[in-house]
Amino acid sequence: MQVGYEQVFEFGYVCSVCNDRAIPKVSVIPERAYQYLRHLSLCDDDESKLLRLKSVGGVETIQFLNYVGVIVTPDGFQIEILPKIVKHAEHNDAVSDSRRSLLNMLRTLGMYRHIQTAAAHLEKYKMPLLEIFIGQFLSSVNQLVKRGIKRDYQPQSDNLFYLKGKLNINAQLKHNLVQQHRFCVDYDEYVPDITVNRLIKAALQKVLLMTRSAQNQRLARELEFVFADVSPITVQAISKETLNLSRGMEHYQVPVAWSQLILEGISPLSMRGDAHAFSLLFPLESVFESYVESVLRQTLHPPFTVKGQLQTSHLATYDAKRMFRLKPDIAVYNGGELKLVLDTKWKLIDASKANGTDKFLLSQQDFYQMHAYGHKYLQGEGDLVLIYPSNDKFTAPLTSAFEFSSSLRLWVVPFDIHHQTYDGDRLKLPSQLNGQLTHAPDISMVF
Repeated sequence: MQVGYEQVFEFGYVCSVCNDRAIPKVSVIPERAYQYLRHLSLCDDDESKLLRLKSVGGVETIQFLNYVGVIVTPDGFQIEILPKIVKHAEHNDAVSDSRRSLLNMLRTLGMYRHIQTAAAHLEKYKMPLLEIFIGQFLSSVNQLVKRGIKRDYQPQSDNLFYLKGKLNINAQLKHNLVQQHRFCVDYDEYVPDITVNRLIKAALQKVLLMTRSAQNQRLARELEFVFADVSPITVQAISKETLNLSRGMEHYQVPVAWSQLILEGISPLSMRGDAHAFSLLFPLESVFESYVESVLRQTLHPPFTVKGQLQTSHLATYDAKRMFRLKPDIAVYNGGELKLVLDTKWKLIDASKANGTDKFLLSQQDFYQMHAYGHKYLQGEGDLVLIYPSNDKFTAPLTSAFEFSSSLRLWVVPFDIHHQTYDGDRLKLPSQLNGQLTHAPDISMVF
Protein backbone atom coordinates (compact mmCIF):
# COMPACT_ATOMS: atom_id res chain seq x y z
CA MET A 1 0.00 0.00 0.00
CA GLN A 2 1.31 3.43 -0.98
CA VAL A 3 2.11 5.80 1.88
CA GLY A 4 1.64 9.51 1.28
CA TYR A 5 -0.23 12.60 2.41
CA GLU A 6 -1.32 15.90 0.88
CA GLN A 7 -3.24 18.77 2.43
CA VAL A 8 -5.35 21.27 0.47
CA PHE A 9 -7.97 23.89 1.27
CA GLU A 10 -11.56 23.84 0.02
CA PHE A 11 -11.86 24.79 -3.66
CA GLY A 12 -8.17 23.91 -3.99
CA TYR A 13 -6.63 21.98 -6.88
CA VAL A 14 -4.55 18.85 -7.29
CA CYS A 15 -2.79 17.52 -10.36
CA SER A 16 -0.86 14.37 -11.24
CA VAL A 17 2.84 14.03 -10.55
CA CYS A 18 3.15 13.01 -14.22
CA ASN A 19 2.61 16.59 -15.41
CA ASP A 20 5.73 18.05 -16.97
CA ARG A 21 5.49 21.45 -15.24
CA ALA A 22 4.50 22.85 -11.87
CA ILE A 23 1.47 25.13 -11.50
CA PRO A 24 1.37 27.69 -8.65
CA LYS A 25 -1.08 26.84 -5.84
CA VAL A 26 -1.82 23.41 -7.33
CA SER A 27 -0.86 20.44 -5.14
CA VAL A 28 0.79 17.42 -6.76
CA ILE A 29 -0.34 13.88 -5.89
CA PRO A 30 0.71 10.42 -7.19
CA GLU A 31 -0.68 9.28 -10.53
CA ARG A 32 -2.70 6.36 -9.12
CA ALA A 33 -4.37 8.56 -6.51
CA TYR A 34 -5.10 11.21 -9.16
CA GLN A 35 -6.66 8.68 -11.54
CA TYR A 36 -8.86 7.36 -8.75
CA LEU A 37 -10.17 10.88 -8.01
CA ARG A 38 -10.54 11.56 -11.74
CA HIS A 39 -12.71 8.46 -12.10
CA LEU A 40 -14.94 9.66 -9.25
CA SER A 41 -15.24 13.16 -10.73
CA LEU A 42 -16.58 11.73 -13.99
CA CYS A 43 -19.53 9.97 -12.37
CA ASP A 44 -22.88 10.83 -13.92
CA ASP A 45 -24.87 11.09 -10.71
CA ASP A 46 -24.64 13.19 -7.54
CA GLU A 47 -21.22 11.74 -6.70
CA SER A 48 -19.57 14.51 -8.74
CA LYS A 49 -20.61 17.24 -6.29
CA LEU A 50 -17.33 16.83 -4.43
CA LEU A 51 -14.88 16.92 -7.35
CA ARG A 52 -14.65 18.79 -10.63
CA LEU A 53 -12.21 18.49 -13.52
CA LYS A 54 -10.76 21.86 -14.48
CA SER A 55 -7.93 23.18 -16.62
CA VAL A 56 -5.47 25.46 -14.80
CA GLY A 57 -2.67 26.99 -16.82
CA GLY A 58 -3.27 24.46 -19.58
CA VAL A 59 -2.90 21.51 -17.17
CA GLU A 60 -5.72 19.17 -16.22
CA THR A 61 -6.47 19.41 -12.49
CA ILE A 62 -9.14 18.25 -10.05
CA GLN A 63 -10.83 20.87 -7.91
CA PHE A 64 -12.38 20.02 -4.54
CA LEU A 65 -15.69 21.77 -3.97
CA ASN A 66 -17.55 22.58 -0.75
CA TYR A 67 -16.81 19.35 1.14
CA VAL A 68 -14.02 19.09 3.70
CA GLY A 69 -12.49 16.20 5.57
CA VAL A 70 -10.34 13.24 4.57
CA ILE A 71 -10.11 10.93 1.55
CA VAL A 72 -7.96 7.79 1.61
CA THR A 73 -7.55 6.34 -1.88
CA PRO A 74 -7.36 2.54 -2.43
CA ASP A 75 -3.56 2.67 -2.61
CA GLY A 76 -3.38 4.30 0.83
CA PHE A 77 -2.65 7.91 -0.18
CA GLN A 78 -4.34 10.42 2.15
CA ILE A 79 -5.78 13.78 1.11
CA GLU A 80 -6.91 16.24 3.77
CA ILE A 81 -9.33 18.99 2.68
CA LEU A 82 -9.65 21.89 5.14
CA PRO A 83 -12.07 24.83 5.32
CA LYS A 84 -10.61 28.10 4.15
CA ILE A 85 -11.29 30.51 7.00
CA VAL A 86 -8.79 33.26 6.18
CA LYS A 87 -8.36 35.22 2.97
CA HIS A 88 -4.76 34.10 2.68
CA ALA A 89 -4.51 30.36 3.35
CA GLU A 90 -0.72 30.63 3.42
CA HIS A 91 -0.89 32.26 6.86
CA ASN A 92 1.29 30.43 9.39
CA ASP A 93 -1.58 29.28 11.60
CA ALA A 94 -4.12 28.78 8.81
CA VAL A 95 -3.95 24.98 8.87
CA SER A 96 -4.22 24.62 12.67
CA ASP A 97 -7.00 27.23 12.85
CA SER A 98 -8.92 25.47 10.09
CA ARG A 99 -8.73 22.10 11.83
CA ARG A 100 -9.75 23.58 15.17
CA SER A 101 -12.69 25.48 13.63
CA LEU A 102 -13.92 22.42 11.76
CA LEU A 103 -13.80 20.26 14.90
CA ASN A 104 -15.68 22.96 16.85
CA MET A 105 -18.43 22.99 14.25
CA LEU A 106 -18.66 19.20 13.95
CA ARG A 107 -19.33 18.86 17.67
CA THR A 108 -22.79 20.38 17.16
CA LEU A 109 -23.82 17.52 14.86
CA GLY A 110 -25.38 14.73 16.92
CA MET A 111 -23.15 11.87 15.79
CA TYR A 112 -19.96 13.87 16.42
CA ARG A 113 -20.76 15.27 19.87
CA HIS A 114 -18.03 13.05 21.36
CA ILE A 115 -15.27 15.01 19.56
CA GLN A 116 -12.94 16.59 22.11
CA THR A 117 -11.67 20.13 21.47
CA ALA A 118 -10.43 21.14 24.91
CA ALA A 119 -7.39 23.38 25.27
CA ALA A 120 -5.29 20.37 26.28
CA HIS A 121 -5.66 19.08 22.73
CA LEU A 122 -4.53 22.28 20.97
CA GLU A 123 -1.13 20.85 20.12
CA LYS A 124 -2.86 18.00 18.28
CA TYR A 125 -4.35 20.42 15.75
CA LYS A 126 -0.95 20.36 14.06
CA MET A 127 -1.59 16.70 13.19
CA PRO A 128 -3.53 15.71 10.06
CA LEU A 129 -7.28 15.55 10.58
CA LEU A 130 -7.42 11.78 10.13
CA GLU A 131 -4.78 11.27 12.84
CA ILE A 132 -6.79 13.50 15.19
CA PHE A 133 -9.89 11.36 14.64
CA ILE A 134 -7.91 8.14 15.05
CA GLY A 135 -6.23 9.46 18.20
CA GLN A 136 -9.58 10.32 19.78
CA PHE A 137 -10.99 6.90 18.85
CA LEU A 138 -8.01 5.13 20.41
CA SER A 139 -8.27 7.31 23.51
CA SER A 140 -11.93 6.36 23.94
CA VAL A 141 -11.13 2.64 23.54
CA ASN A 142 -8.27 2.99 26.02
CA GLN A 143 -10.66 4.47 28.60
CA LEU A 144 -13.07 1.62 27.91
CA VAL A 145 -10.34 -0.98 28.50
CA LYS A 146 -9.40 0.64 31.81
CA ARG A 147 -13.00 0.26 32.98
CA GLY A 148 -13.16 -3.30 31.70
CA ILE A 149 -14.58 -4.69 28.49
CA LYS A 150 -18.02 -6.27 28.55
CA ARG A 151 -18.37 -10.04 28.74
CA ASP A 152 -21.44 -12.18 28.29
CA TYR A 153 -22.48 -15.81 28.29
CA GLN A 154 -22.16 -17.33 24.84
CA PRO A 155 -23.26 -20.87 23.84
CA GLN A 156 -20.31 -23.13 23.03
CA SER A 157 -20.01 -26.66 21.63
CA ASP A 158 -16.83 -28.69 21.97
CA ASN A 159 -15.35 -32.17 22.23
CA LEU A 160 -13.51 -32.16 25.58
CA PHE A 161 -11.60 -34.60 27.76
CA TYR A 162 -13.91 -33.80 30.65
CA LEU A 163 -17.63 -33.36 31.16
CA LYS A 164 -18.76 -29.74 31.22
CA GLY A 165 -22.24 -28.36 30.87
CA LYS A 166 -24.67 -30.60 29.04
CA LEU A 167 -23.73 -33.78 27.19
CA ASN A 168 -24.79 -33.75 23.53
CA ILE A 169 -25.98 -37.36 23.10
CA ASN A 170 -26.28 -37.27 19.29
CA ALA A 171 -22.80 -35.76 18.82
CA GLN A 172 -21.35 -38.13 21.42
CA LEU A 173 -22.64 -41.20 19.58
CA LYS A 174 -21.42 -39.82 16.26
CA HIS A 175 -17.90 -38.77 17.23
CA ASN A 176 -16.94 -40.56 20.42
CA LEU A 177 -18.28 -44.10 20.07
CA VAL A 178 -14.67 -45.32 20.04
CA GLN A 179 -13.03 -42.40 21.91
CA GLN A 180 -14.98 -42.91 25.09
CA HIS A 181 -12.55 -40.73 27.03
CA ARG A 182 -13.92 -37.61 25.26
CA PHE A 183 -17.22 -35.80 25.71
CA CYS A 184 -19.26 -33.79 23.18
CA VAL A 185 -20.77 -31.08 25.34
CA ASP A 186 -22.80 -27.86 25.05
CA TYR A 187 -22.15 -25.16 27.62
CA ASP A 188 -22.24 -21.40 28.20
CA GLU A 189 -18.97 -19.52 28.62
CA TYR A 190 -18.48 -16.02 29.98
CA VAL A 191 -16.43 -14.45 27.19
CA PRO A 192 -15.79 -11.01 25.63
CA ASP A 193 -16.74 -12.31 22.17
CA ILE A 194 -19.86 -10.13 21.73
CA THR A 195 -21.01 -7.87 18.90
CA VAL A 196 -19.89 -4.52 20.30
CA ASN A 197 -16.40 -5.85 21.00
CA ARG A 198 -16.22 -7.30 17.49
CA LEU A 199 -17.15 -3.87 16.13
CA ILE A 200 -14.37 -2.18 18.11
CA LYS A 201 -11.83 -4.82 17.10
CA ALA A 202 -12.72 -4.37 13.42
CA ALA A 203 -12.24 -0.61 13.78
CA LEU A 204 -8.86 -1.13 15.48
CA GLN A 205 -7.72 -3.36 12.63
CA LYS A 206 -8.79 -0.78 10.05
CA VAL A 207 -7.04 2.01 11.98
CA LEU A 208 -3.78 0.04 11.86
CA LEU A 209 -3.98 0.11 8.06
CA MET A 210 -4.63 3.87 7.90
CA THR A 211 -2.63 5.59 10.62
CA ARG A 212 0.83 6.98 9.89
CA SER A 213 1.48 8.11 13.46
CA ALA A 214 3.91 5.94 15.43
CA GLN A 215 2.09 6.81 18.65
CA ASN A 216 -1.30 5.81 17.22
CA GLN A 217 0.14 2.60 15.75
CA ARG A 218 1.66 1.56 19.08
CA LEU A 219 -1.53 2.22 21.04
CA ALA A 220 -3.70 0.50 18.41
CA ARG A 221 -1.56 -2.67 18.61
CA GLU A 222 -1.73 -2.66 22.41
CA LEU A 223 -5.51 -2.31 22.35
CA GLU A 224 -5.93 -4.94 19.64
CA PHE A 225 -4.09 -7.40 21.93
CA VAL A 226 -6.73 -6.78 24.61
CA PHE A 227 -9.37 -7.94 22.10
CA ALA A 228 -7.39 -11.06 21.10
CA ASP A 229 -10.19 -13.39 22.30
CA VAL A 230 -12.78 -11.53 20.21
CA SER A 231 -13.67 -13.08 16.86
CA PRO A 232 -12.98 -11.07 13.69
CA ILE A 233 -16.04 -9.81 11.86
CA THR A 234 -16.66 -7.99 8.57
CA VAL A 235 -18.36 -4.62 8.26
CA GLN A 236 -21.17 -6.25 6.27
CA ALA A 237 -21.80 -8.75 9.07
CA ILE A 238 -21.84 -6.00 11.68
CA SER A 239 -24.46 -4.02 9.76
CA LYS A 240 -26.79 -7.05 9.88
CA GLU A 241 -26.58 -7.34 13.66
CA THR A 242 -28.30 -5.09 16.14
CA LEU A 243 -25.95 -3.17 18.41
CA ASN A 244 -27.70 -3.26 21.73
CA LEU A 245 -26.02 -1.14 24.41
CA SER A 246 -27.83 -2.46 27.44
CA ARG A 247 -27.98 -0.96 30.87
CA GLY A 248 -24.56 -0.62 32.43
CA MET A 249 -22.82 -0.19 29.05
CA GLU A 250 -22.93 3.62 28.91
CA HIS A 251 -19.11 3.68 28.74
CA TYR A 252 -19.34 1.93 25.36
CA GLN A 253 -21.25 4.76 23.65
CA VAL A 254 -18.27 6.87 22.58
CA PRO A 255 -16.02 3.98 21.40
CA VAL A 256 -18.93 2.45 19.46
CA ALA A 257 -19.78 5.80 17.84
CA TRP A 258 -16.16 6.24 16.74
CA SER A 259 -15.98 2.62 15.53
CA GLN A 260 -19.04 3.03 13.32
CA LEU A 261 -17.64 6.27 11.92
CA ILE A 262 -14.29 4.67 11.10
CA LEU A 263 -15.78 1.53 9.56
CA GLU A 264 -18.52 3.16 7.51
CA GLY A 265 -17.12 6.61 6.78
CA ILE A 266 -19.17 9.63 5.72
CA SER A 267 -19.07 10.61 2.08
CA PRO A 268 -21.14 11.79 -0.89
CA LEU A 269 -19.03 9.39 -2.94
CA SER A 270 -19.80 5.76 -3.60
CA MET A 271 -16.75 3.71 -2.64
CA ARG A 272 -18.30 0.26 -2.69
CA GLY A 273 -15.90 -2.42 -3.82
CA ASP A 274 -12.80 -0.44 -2.80
CA ALA A 275 -11.47 -2.38 0.15
CA HIS A 276 -9.09 0.34 1.31
CA ALA A 277 -10.95 3.46 0.11
CA PHE A 278 -12.19 5.56 2.98
CA SER A 279 -13.61 9.04 3.41
CA LEU A 280 -14.86 11.38 6.10
CA LEU A 281 -16.35 14.28 4.16
CA PHE A 282 -18.64 17.00 5.47
CA PRO A 283 -20.71 19.61 3.55
CA LEU A 284 -19.58 22.95 4.95
CA GLU A 285 -22.88 24.75 4.36
CA SER A 286 -24.76 22.22 6.52
CA VAL A 287 -22.06 22.07 9.20
CA PHE A 288 -21.95 25.88 9.53
CA GLU A 289 -25.75 26.12 9.68
CA SER A 290 -25.91 23.48 12.42
CA TYR A 291 -23.16 25.24 14.37
CA VAL A 292 -24.85 28.66 14.31
CA GLU A 293 -28.21 27.18 15.28
CA SER A 294 -26.65 25.26 18.17
CA VAL A 295 -24.91 28.34 19.56
CA LEU A 296 -28.09 30.41 19.31
CA ARG A 297 -30.00 27.76 21.22
CA GLN A 298 -27.37 27.95 23.97
CA THR A 299 -27.31 31.73 24.18
CA LEU A 300 -30.94 32.77 23.72
CA HIS A 301 -33.17 32.37 26.76
CA PRO A 302 -36.99 32.44 27.23
CA PRO A 303 -39.21 33.99 26.05
CA PHE A 304 -37.03 33.59 22.94
CA THR A 305 -36.92 30.28 21.10
CA VAL A 306 -34.93 29.13 18.08
CA LYS A 307 -36.30 26.98 15.30
CA GLY A 308 -34.40 25.60 12.34
CA GLN A 309 -35.47 25.01 8.75
CA LEU A 310 -38.90 26.65 8.59
CA GLN A 311 -41.00 25.13 5.82
CA THR A 312 -44.38 26.80 6.18
CA SER A 313 -44.30 29.19 3.20
CA HIS A 314 -43.94 28.76 -0.55
CA LEU A 315 -42.81 31.18 -3.21
CA ALA A 316 -45.89 30.83 -5.41
CA THR A 317 -49.07 28.91 -6.05
CA TYR A 318 -50.13 27.34 -9.32
CA ASP A 319 -53.68 26.12 -9.83
CA ALA A 320 -54.19 26.33 -6.06
CA LYS A 321 -51.10 24.19 -5.48
CA ARG A 322 -48.18 25.60 -3.48
CA MET A 323 -44.83 25.44 -5.26
CA PHE A 324 -41.16 26.24 -4.45
CA ARG A 325 -40.99 25.88 -0.67
CA LEU A 326 -38.98 28.55 1.14
CA LYS A 327 -36.74 27.19 3.91
CA PRO A 328 -34.79 29.80 5.88
CA ASP A 329 -32.10 28.23 8.06
CA ILE A 330 -33.02 29.76 11.43
CA ALA A 331 -35.95 31.66 12.93
CA VAL A 332 -36.10 33.44 16.30
CA TYR A 333 -39.47 33.69 18.07
CA ASN A 334 -40.53 35.85 21.01
CA GLY A 335 -43.25 33.71 22.52
CA GLY A 336 -45.27 32.77 19.47
CA GLU A 337 -44.30 35.82 17.39
CA LEU A 338 -41.65 35.53 14.69
CA LYS A 339 -39.04 38.23 15.35
CA LEU A 340 -36.05 37.45 13.11
CA VAL A 341 -35.36 35.33 10.06
CA LEU A 342 -31.70 34.33 9.73
CA ASP A 343 -29.85 32.48 6.99
CA THR A 344 -26.28 31.18 7.04
CA LYS A 345 -23.86 31.27 4.12
CA TRP A 346 -20.43 29.68 4.07
CA LYS A 347 -18.45 32.32 2.19
CA LEU A 348 -15.64 34.74 3.03
CA ILE A 349 -16.88 38.35 3.01
CA ASP A 350 -14.51 41.31 2.64
CA ALA A 351 -15.80 44.42 4.43
CA SER A 352 -13.11 46.55 2.80
CA LYS A 353 -14.49 45.97 -0.71
CA ALA A 354 -17.40 48.38 -0.50
CA ASN A 355 -17.30 49.71 -4.05
CA GLY A 356 -20.12 49.14 -6.51
CA THR A 357 -18.28 46.40 -8.37
CA ASP A 358 -17.29 44.13 -5.50
CA LYS A 359 -20.25 44.76 -3.15
CA PHE A 360 -18.37 43.19 -0.22
CA LEU A 361 -18.21 39.94 -2.31
CA LEU A 362 -21.91 39.37 -1.54
CA SER A 363 -24.11 37.31 -3.84
CA GLN A 364 -27.09 38.88 -5.56
CA GLN A 365 -28.80 35.49 -5.56
CA ASP A 366 -28.62 35.39 -1.75
CA PHE A 367 -30.35 38.78 -1.62
CA TYR A 368 -33.17 37.57 -3.87
CA GLN A 369 -33.61 34.63 -1.52
CA MET A 370 -33.71 36.83 1.59
CA HIS A 371 -36.15 39.21 -0.11
CA ALA A 372 -38.54 36.29 -0.64
CA TYR A 373 -38.14 35.21 2.99
CA GLY A 374 -38.95 38.73 4.18
CA HIS A 375 -42.18 38.97 2.21
CA LYS A 376 -43.42 35.43 2.87
CA TYR A 377 -42.46 35.04 6.54
CA LEU A 378 -42.41 38.65 7.81
CA GLN A 379 -45.11 40.04 5.49
CA GLY A 380 -42.68 42.66 4.25
CA GLU A 381 -41.99 44.23 7.66
CA GLY A 382 -39.08 43.51 9.95
CA ASP A 383 -35.44 42.46 9.97
CA LEU A 384 -33.56 39.72 8.18
CA VAL A 385 -30.03 38.57 9.00
CA LEU A 386 -27.43 37.00 6.72
CA ILE A 387 -24.70 35.27 8.73
CA TYR A 388 -21.21 34.64 7.31
CA PRO A 389 -18.13 33.18 9.05
CA SER A 390 -15.88 35.88 10.45
CA ASN A 391 -12.43 36.30 8.97
CA ASP A 392 -9.59 38.80 9.07
CA LYS A 393 -11.46 41.00 6.55
CA PHE A 394 -14.87 40.73 8.21
CA THR A 395 -14.90 41.06 11.99
CA ALA A 396 -17.89 43.37 12.62
CA PRO A 397 -21.38 43.78 11.11
CA LEU A 398 -21.66 45.93 8.01
CA THR A 399 -22.41 49.43 9.23
CA SER A 400 -25.80 49.83 7.55
CA ALA A 401 -28.71 47.61 6.66
CA PHE A 402 -29.63 46.79 3.09
CA GLU A 403 -33.13 48.20 2.71
CA PHE A 404 -35.55 46.26 0.56
CA SER A 405 -38.16 48.84 1.53
CA SER A 406 -38.76 51.38 4.28
CA SER A 407 -40.02 48.56 6.51
CA LEU A 408 -37.91 45.55 5.46
CA ARG A 409 -34.17 45.49 6.20
CA LEU A 410 -31.36 42.98 5.75
CA TRP A 411 -28.31 42.93 8.04
CA VAL A 412 -25.03 41.21 7.18
CA VAL A 413 -23.16 39.99 10.27
CA PRO A 414 -20.12 37.79 11.11
CA PHE A 415 -20.09 34.68 13.25
CA ASP A 416 -16.95 33.62 15.13
CA ILE A 417 -16.18 29.96 14.39
CA HIS A 418 -12.69 29.97 15.92
CA HIS A 419 -13.52 29.36 19.58
CA GLN A 420 -15.52 26.65 21.30
CA THR A 421 -17.13 28.56 24.19
CA TYR A 422 -20.83 29.40 24.10
CA ASP A 423 -20.65 33.08 24.97
CA GLY A 424 -22.16 36.34 23.78
CA ASP A 425 -19.31 37.28 21.47
CA ARG A 426 -19.99 34.58 18.88
CA LEU A 427 -22.77 36.26 16.87
CA LYS A 428 -22.20 39.98 16.46
CA LEU A 429 -25.41 41.90 15.79
CA PRO A 430 -25.68 45.63 15.09
CA SER A 431 -27.04 47.87 17.83
CA GLN A 432 -30.12 48.64 15.74
CA LEU A 433 -31.38 45.12 16.49
CA ASN A 434 -31.34 45.68 20.26
CA GLY A 435 -35.08 46.13 20.29
CA GLN A 436 -35.60 42.74 18.65
CA LEU A 437 -33.68 40.80 21.31
CA THR A 438 -33.99 42.96 24.43
CA HIS A 439 -34.26 39.88 26.67
CA ALA A 440 -31.24 38.15 25.20
CA PRO A 441 -28.23 39.57 27.08
CA ASP A 442 -25.96 36.71 25.98
CA ILE A 443 -26.07 37.88 22.36
CA SER A 444 -23.34 40.45 21.72
CA MET A 445 -24.74 43.82 20.65
CA VAL A 446 -21.64 45.37 19.20
CA PHE A 447 -21.23 48.38 16.88
